[in-house]
Amino acid sequence: MSKIILHIDLNAFFVRCEEIRNPSLEGKPVIIGHSGRRGVVSTCSYKAREYGVRSGMPTFMALEKCPDAIIIHGDYSYYEEMSNKFFKYLERYSKIIEPASIDEGYIDLTTYLKNKSNAYKEIKAIQDGLYKETSLMCSIGVAPTKFLAKMASDMKKPMGITILRRKDIKEKLYPLPIEDFYGIGKKTTPELRKMGINTIGDLADKINNTEELNHFFGKFYYVVKDWVNGFGSDIVDTTPFDPKSIGNSRTLMKDTNDIEEIKVTLKELCKEVSERAIAQDKIGTTVQIVLKDNQMINGSFKTINRSVSFERPINDFNNIYFYACSLLEKHLGEHTIRLIGVTLQNLIDKGEEKVQLSIFDNYDEIKEEYATKLLIADLNRKMKKDVFKTARENLVEKKYGVK
Repeated sequence: MSKIILHIDLNAFFVRCEEIRNPSLEGKPVIIGHSGRRGVVSTCSYKAREYGVRSGMPTFMALEKCPDAIIIHGDYSYYEEMSNKFFKYLERYSKIIEPASIDEGYIDLTTYLKNKSNAYKEIKAIQDGLYKETSLMCSIGVAPTKFLAKMASDMKKPMGITILRRKDIKEKLYPLPIEDFYGIGKKTTPELRKMGINTIGDLADKINNTEELNHFFGKFYYVVKDWVNGFGSDIVDTTPFDPKSIGNSRTLMKDTNDIEEIKVTLKELCKEVSERAIAQDKIGTTVQIVLKDNQMINGSFKTINRSVSFERPINDFNNIYFYACSLLEKHLGEHTIRLIGVTLQNLIDKGEEKVQLSIFDNYDEIKEEYATKLLIADLNRKMKKDVFKTARENLVEKKYGVK
């Protein structure tokens, strides 16, 4: 018996989150990203897409196509909160869930739908229930394999439901252009078109009747052959995704060596990294910065990676910014950079940390430090604002302008 796998894809997720928070944005051309010559569109609303705006497009180009577009800088901590609500909602129907990204995932509903007389009605109820409870919209693909479910979820957007059985693939899958085949990228598409493969049906015909594509796809040849014939994995992997690092990077408005100007962007990135780590209950013991020089070497920009590690794991903005600024001051030198990135690495779950005292640690000092932090936190909680700070926090604020 075939399994019933759903691929559920949240429609224009980041934009939809902003619409939920600010309903006046609904129906308007909204871009999530950054403005300026170096800005890039992260995602956009369906209205913006009507003007030809697409993810990955430079923002200035998007504004040429849609001058009235509203640009919003992403609030990734908020998006992760909404994503958690989405996956928590799915758990009502099955525990066999595999998140594919922040806004999509697979769910095995074989058991849940086993004795249901109208599977489509049940799936529609899941879609409508998600919208009613969270205001999130989604498209759903239903199929016996994960690949077919993924392909099906893209066929009707927004708020679509597509059932794609093996007997349907010649009618529904094969007419699609080859670039719609999941896993085939922009670089591969032109190569396939040179071989006369313009549709998924052309790919099926070629891969089933010749050995021509064996070398082209290499070790993925049999995976692609299974997929195009309606087979492939139907195992929804419930192993939780456990990131070992959280990072953000940004291309600067202009190439610069001005450290104070660079720190403005660095500060924003550290806040974003801290918010994401806190949202995921993660702490880390290494801070890394990435600097991309504006000088090209062998066709690519020179990249400088520098990091610092410490014993006690952190996720707070002050400490991340302190270490990142120290690295920047030490390693910027004469480099003129076009991109900067910050990453918190060697992550563990908060609560799993162990303070390991070496023979050089002063136990009394550490005990006093933690007691002081607890006292300050309690006083600030009673005052309902951050009035009191540790000496270290005052140092960070004085040196780096942290507020």
